[in-house]
Amino acid sequence: MPFQIKATVVGFLGDEEKYPCHFLHKIGDEFIYDGERFVGRICPSVTRLLIPAMMPLHSLGPRVVPPAPYYYPFWYSTQSKKDPSRAKYDGLGFQNVLEIRHEPPYHMANMEPADAFRWPPITERTIAMDPFTVVCPDRRTSMVVKAKAFELSDKGYDVPYFRREMVILDRVSRRQGLPAKEILGLFTKEEIEEIHPALSPIMIDCLNEELTVMGYMEIKDGKAFVTDKGRKKVDGFKKGLSMEVKHALNI
Repeated sequence: MPFQIKATVVGFLGDEEKYPCHFLHKIGDEFIYDGERFVGRICPSVTRLLIPAMMPLHSLGPRVVPPAPYYYPFWYSTQSKKDPSRAKYDGLGFQNVLEIRHEPPYHMANMEPADAFRWPPITERTIAMDPFTVVCPDRRTSMVVKAKAFELSDKGYDVPYFRREMVILDRVSRRQGLPAKEILGLFTKEEIEEIHPALSPIMIDCLNEELTVMGYMEIKDGKAFVTDKGRKKVDGFKKGLSMEVKHALNI
C-alpha cells in the first residue's frame, strides 16, 4: 500500500528579490498527493518536474535507495587547485585546499550540497542522499522543492490495503511480542479469503514492512510490537468507523 507525499518549498538558489517567483511561491508552501488527489498550489513550470519525482515516493515511501551520486567519495574530499608537481602522487596533479571557500550569493558553486568539500569533513555520510528534490527551471530564481513520504495512503485504490494494516495493528497490539510469522493466524479463514485483498504470508510481509517504515510497528528478533505511535494511529482509525464497519472488521 503506497504512501502520501508532501512536497515543500525549501528555498531559492537564485535572487528571488531581483527575479521574483511569478507564481508567488514562498518558503514553506506545500503540495500534497494523498493517493487520490493533488492538494495545494504549485507552479506549472515545476509540476512537470515534481510529479515524476513524487511518484516513486508514492510507492517507496521512506524506503528510498540513495541515487548514484551519493556513493561518490569525492563529496568528502577537500577543495583543490591545480598543481602539476603533485601528479607524481595523485596521478593528475591537484593540491588540497584545506579551507572553506566562501563564494558570493548566487555563485554556481553554491548549488552544490552545503556540506560537500568541507575540511574537516562532516562525520556522517549524508551528502546527495535525497533524490527527491527539484529545482524550478527558471534559473534566475531557482526555487527548490523537496518531496518526502509522510503518511500511509488511505485513499483511492489504497483503501483496502490501509484497512488491512489497521486491523493488523489492532490485533498485534493485543498480542505484543507475537512472532511476526504468526500474524496471519490472527485472522479466520473467512477473513483471510473473503475480504479483499486476500491475506497470505507474502501479503502480511508487505503490509508489515510499510507499518514498520512508518514507525507504527517494530519487529525485533522476529517478534512484532505496536509502537505508541501505532496505537494512536489505529485508535484514530477506529474512532472514524461506523458500528457496522467495526463489526465487519472485528475491531
